[in-house]
Amino acid sequence: MNLPDFPGPLGGARQPDAVICSAKGCRAAAVWVLAWNNPKLHTPERRKTWLACEEHREHLSQFLGVRGFLKDVVPLADWETPD
Repeated sequence: MNLPDFPGPLGGARQPDAVICSAKGCRAAAVWVLAWNNPKLHTPERRKTWLACEEHREHLSQFLGVRGFLKDVVPLADWETPD
């Protein structure tokens, strides 16, 4: 399994082997990958990633979705980074 890019968005720097939720202050294991991009900064094919536990998946998805950034939500076990 390929892991998403690090660091996380709201919770500070991440260790590459730590697969925890990106929500600020959350230390729960991540089970979701939220793929996103900011069209003002990134090319359309570029995907940034946040990790989410079950509890924060909806909150983080809404945060990105309201801004038009959210592109996909995928179970962590199914996520593969592009080569």
